[in-house]
Amino acid sequence: MAKYNDTSPEGRSVRLLRVGEQIRHILSELLMRGEVHDDVLTSHSVSVTEVRMSPDLRHATVFIKPLLGANEADVLKALKTNTAFFQKEVAKRVKMKYAARLKFLVDESFDEAQHIEKLLRHPKVAQDLPEE
Repeated sequence: MAKYNDTSPEGRSVRLLRVGEQIRHILSELLMRGEVHDDVLTSHSVSVTEVRMSPDLRHATVFIKPLLGANEADVLKALKTNTAFFQKEVAKRVKMKYAARLKFLVDESFDEAQHIEKLLRHPKVAQDLPEE
């Protein structure tokens, strides 16, 4: 595997992806093990679908999706309430100069994909698509 220089655009993007994936694993583990003491979070199965890092690695946008999309607003509120706990745990486990500030958002990509699938299956659209 080629070693990228962190000052090159390729090196920065690889590093951003690597750190984001590391943070995603840490947050997933914390949620899966129920290490945060919050009734909403312990009663819901929450997937951390992606973590996008800012170029300076000081900010992380965390995309989440509760199982079956149940109670998204409540889960998001609980995550935001416990942001300080998550930031502290991530800072302990990721060796970086600065602890990343976390921002939680609901991942809408699944809903968008489902909407596009529904549109493509509509009879008026389906007639224009080639048959498989």
